Amino acid sequence: MMQQGLNLGHEIVVDLFAGGGGASLGIEQALDRPVDVAVNHDPQAVAMHAANHPGTEHFCESVFRVHPVAVTRNQPVGLLWASPDCTHHSKAKGGKPVSSGRRGLAWVVIKWARRIRPRVIMLENVEEFADWGPLTPEGMPCAVRKGQTFRQWIAQLERLGYQVEARVLRACDYGAPTIRKRLFVIARRDGRPIVWPKPSHGPAESIAVKRRRRLPYRTAAECIDWSLPCHSIFERKRPLAENTMRRIAQGMKRYVIEAAEPFIIAIDHASARTGSTWAATQPLSTITTENRHALVTAFLAKHYGGVIGHTVGRPIGTITTVDHHSLVAASMAPYMMTMRNAGKPFNEADKPLHTITAGGAHMYAVAAFMAPYYGSGSGETGRDLRQPAPTCTTKDRLQLVTVQIDGATYVITDIGMRMLQPRELFNANGFPPDYVIDQGPEGKPLPKYAQVRMCGNSVPPVWPRALVSANFAHEQQQRGAA
Repeated sequence: MMQQGLNLGHEIVVDLFAGGGGASLGIEQALDRPVDVAVNHDPQAVAMHAANHPGTEHFCESVFRVHPVAVTRNQPVGLLWASPDCTHHSKAKGGKPVSSGRRGLAWVVIKWARRIRPRVIMLENVEEFADWGPLTPEGMPCAVRKGQTFRQWIAQLERLGYQVEARVLRACDYGAPTIRKRLFVIARRDGRPIVWPKPSHGPAESIAVKRRRRLPYRTAAECIDWSLPCHSIFERKRPLAENTMRRIAQGMKRYVIEAAEPFIIAIDHASARTGSTWAATQPLSTITTENRHALVTAFLAKHYGGVIGHTVGRPIGTITTVDHHSLVAASMAPYMMTMRNAGKPFNEADKPLHTITAGGAHMYAVAAFMAPYYGSGSGETGRDLRQPAPTCTTKDRLQLVTVQIDGATYVITDIGMRMLQPRELFNANGFPPDYVIDQGPEGKPLPKYAQVRMCGNSVPPVWPRALVSANFAHEQQQRGAA
């Protein structure tokens, strides 16, 4: 076991339910030293963790089977971090029966508290963990006894001499571009106060940001690799589901047609790596001999009922073990340019435009679409201008969908959609770009579904970094004095 960085004396650091390593990464960033022990039952999760945390001793087995004294070699534990499985507490489970065994994984923390008495314990879970209680005979949480087991769990820690506090935090408030919200429990028995870190980020329009007391929220746009193609939804071999198309149409209306400010992206590979984007009202980067900028209005769609999505100018929604996020991007072109080049093929927003000449004669052409002005009962959301117009009635029911930007008229030329890639999801959870997500320590590839699952199960590193830094500040001060 390695001990470097922050001097915890002879104490070690343990990460239970270690997963792909988000909690360990944040702890290491705070303490400037490796986590000593990581425990997880999933070989793929342990492989990702080992690839990124070579200084950690790994135990690939159930947290209930490992013996606390054996895996710690009877060394005192300064920090125990635990992130028990949250799926059978989460409201995302819906109305399905839940497993009492999966809900009871947090009891292992009490086992560790009894056996080795960690000085500080930190636990992360969904908000609904505070509602942990008995189940009905049908396997559903009992509404009358909601929170009963959670209170018993807290009481067990208090009887062991711990001071315990719980609080809900949002990752975007601490510098991750995701709105993920989680409940944190901190227990300590060293007599020092529990410290909750102050948020470092906030809404751009907030007074704290305007007065530079906080940084503005990081956004979904900076997580996206804009060099990846976003294929047209109209050219799919298998058409999208009707509900998906309806949500895309609603999103187009809200985030494209009615959007106050599209943005511009750099679509050359060098700039894409730096995530170069500008609001339409901001200066562009240097214009080279090739056209490497594209006007884009994009939003993130969600693939479950009733949710449209949100603009990429906001933090991304919570990332689950099965990715439900997709990028929807509308490419646009000047209206008059479109009319001059009608009939020629158009190109996607993620591809460079041909060289723009003084007369614009070599621009790829585009086509707008028409939409019903108000409901006709057919459910139709729009019609390609290259197709025949629908039946004309005695009342004007069709409109050309255009977008006004600083007085110029643009038409929507295509709608592309693709699922977000694992690297983009890890970006959104606040992982650094060099974090290894596609292979284990021996170079064995990790499949894409495993990468997505690991990301959904991960703890955004900003949380443990902030929490550990705040609650171990006295050790940092002692190190500075030494």
